[in-house]
Amino acid sequence: MKYLMWLLKAAIFFTLFAFALNNQQTVSVFFFFGTMWQAPLVLVVLAAFACGLALGIFVMMPRWWKKKRRSARHASGAPHTVTDDPSTLHHGI
Repeated sequence: MKYLMWLLKAAIFFTLFAFALNNQQTVSVFFFFGTMWQAPLVLVVLAAFACGLALGIFVMMPRWWKKKRRSARHASGAPHTVTDDPSTLHHGI
């Protein structure tokens, strides 16, 4: 199983390496107010992926913190504030 994982990692690495070698053309990315960035296509794709990853983490952080506080409160034995009364239940939509 260990060798299979190494083989999978090597296949992913060589696939990404071939992608980088095949996308070395210089591209121009135009921003607002006439600002322009010229870089190899593989760097532009990597930058877009990194920005999307950072944005996704940033958007999910409040939910993670809320869940962490709720589990800490539950572990400490604090009373629950949510009741089973149907008039006070929220659907979360």
